[in-house]
Amino acid sequence: MNSERSGVTAELYKAVVAIVDDRVKEIRVTREDFDELRRAVDELAEAQVRTEKRVEELVEVQVRAERRIGRLEDAVERLTQAQASTEERMGRLEDAVERLAQAQAKTEETVERLVKAQRELSVEVGKLSATIGFGIEDIGRVVLPGYLERHFGIEVEELERKFFLVDDEEIEINLYGEGVKDEKEVIILGEAKSRIYRREVGDYIQDTSKLIFREEVFKVMFGFFIHPSATELAEKEGIVLVASYQR
Repeated sequence: MNSERSGVTAELYKAVVAIVDDRVKEIRVTREDFDELRRAVDELAEAQVRTEKRVEELVEVQVRAERRIGRLEDAVERLTQAQASTEERMGRLEDAVERLAQAQAKTEETVERLVKAQRELSVEVGKLSATIGFGIEDIGRVVLPGYLERHFGIEVEELERKFFLVDDEEIEINLYGEGVKDEKEVIILGEAKSRIYRREVGDYIQDTSKLIFREEVFKVMFGFFIHPSATELAEKEGIVLVASYQR
């Protein structure tokens, strides 16, 4: 365009063009700023969405935590009740143990008294046994000679206590006698016991087995009471058992 023809000078034209260029630049800058601002707003909106989502997750976690805390509180309450019940049972158990300990002490005291009484009784029984043992020997000396003659044809004048020494061991026979049967000499080895059980017979067998005689030996035991277990062993070993009431 011819600036002179249009009535616009060249200087004015240039000035107008410069102004228009500046405006265009300002418009371009403003558009870029707008776009940048829009991007920032979009990013901010996305961040807000993520934040809200995170908040929702945190709320859900908080709800679950509160539920767990509630269950934990219930468990603690039950545990507290159980602990109280256990302590109550422990208290009752301690009382029972205390009563048991007291009963045990009384039992031990009673047992101690019984043991003491048993010892005293054993001493008395020992004294009584010694007395009865002497008495049964005296009765045996009187009863056995006639019994042996009536039932076995053995004639013996008297029975006495006699001691034998065998290999430095002293053996006592409290009803010893020398008699005659069918014109043959017979040795009577008698033992007097108030009560005759299998054990007494066994002891008698052990003692008399150590004694050896050339004459025939007649073994007899005399007592107030004879137990069946003694009878069985005596018959097996050929020992005659005579009770004081027998004639």
